[in-house]
Amino acid sequence: MDTISTTGTADIGTTSPLDDRRPFAGRPGALPADHPPVAFGRIGVLLVNLGTPEGTDYWSMRRYLKEFLSDRRVIEVPRAIWWPLLNLVILSRRPQASGKAYAAIWNHELDEAPLRTITRSQAEKLAASLAAEPRIEVDWAMRYGMPAIGDRLKRLQQKGCERILVVPLYPQYAAATTATVNDVAFDALKAMRWQPAVRTLPQYCDDPVYIDALANSLEAHLAGLDFEPEMVLASFHGVPLEYLQKGDPYHCQCHKTARLLRDRLGWPQERLKVTFQSRFGRAEWLKPYTDETVKALARSGVKRLAVMTPGFVADCLETIEEIGVENAGYFMAEGGEHFSAVPCLNDSAEGMRVIEHVVRRELMGWV
Repeated sequence: MDTISTTGTADIGTTSPLDDRRPFAGRPGALPADHPPVAFGRIGVLLVNLGTPEGTDYWSMRRYLKEFLSDRRVIEVPRAIWWPLLNLVILSRRPQASGKAYAAIWNHELDEAPLRTITRSQAEKLAASLAAEPRIEVDWAMRYGMPAIGDRLKRLQQKGCERILVVPLYPQYAAATTATVNDVAFDALKAMRWQPAVRTLPQYCDDPVYIDALANSLEAHLAGLDFEPEMVLASFHGVPLEYLQKGDPYHCQCHKTARLLRDRLGWPQERLKVTFQSRFGRAEWLKPYTDETVKALARSGVKRLAVMTPGFVADCLETIEEIGVENAGYFMAEGGEHFSAVPCLNDSAEGMRVIEHVVRRELMGWV
């Protein structure tokens, strides 16, 4: 299912009984007979996640990686240096390795990556939870790959959405995540004659509902294990250190989330530590690195470890394979005995409570 609606199709060329501020509202005949078809009076909500390749083959992976690694918000290396490296080296080698990793986690039933499956489900469940407000249309998109943000914004506008809330699914703000979603959304507006009013979801790294959901999810997961972890790592996706030095607030917001979660759980600082994963290239990234920390803990005698990923709202390659397989392997190889990767909030009751909460919060004044 590609499009999610709380009510079905929008009214075309008619007045809306739900909003008497619309043109011709309440007047017999509504629109002139020769007036072009028009939809109006609706409110759109667009959930946006990072994206996935369309397949695990070389060319699908290459297209996806090229779009992702060509984003100047993601890679700030000067173009004269980066373009030859990307096109002549990285895109010749990396698609094979990335395709193999994606194949290990692929949803073969639906022939798609788990991130697409989960994001679609989040949109469907959000639409169901907002069904009492018949003006709202819920849809979803990906920053890289399909469905494209611009296409989904256009579709919402054609359905009569005069106001749209764009929801980058990132609790912590980073220029390489939230900002690049907004960039593409704003670019899409440039091509619209009748632009909808647009709001964008701000960071919610310290929202009490989000912190409570993380705590409840973590406690439930730990209660189901047959061992008690000596420590829990909160692993966030890394960014180059240079981005922090340029003023990106991401690093501070990750630590704030962890601090509030630690307070909510009543844990000491040494029980829950922050690390950063998924570094790329030779530049220094935010530290401490997750993989190096996992290895060092095992070498120091830690035998039982759990790793959660609070910055991801849906499980994906970086959580399922990188944490659950790769880092688990590092831990065991260095002497660890028990390792558990804590699932993301995903489309669970706790996860949907957070998404619905922040969406309703940002729709205030519209709904």
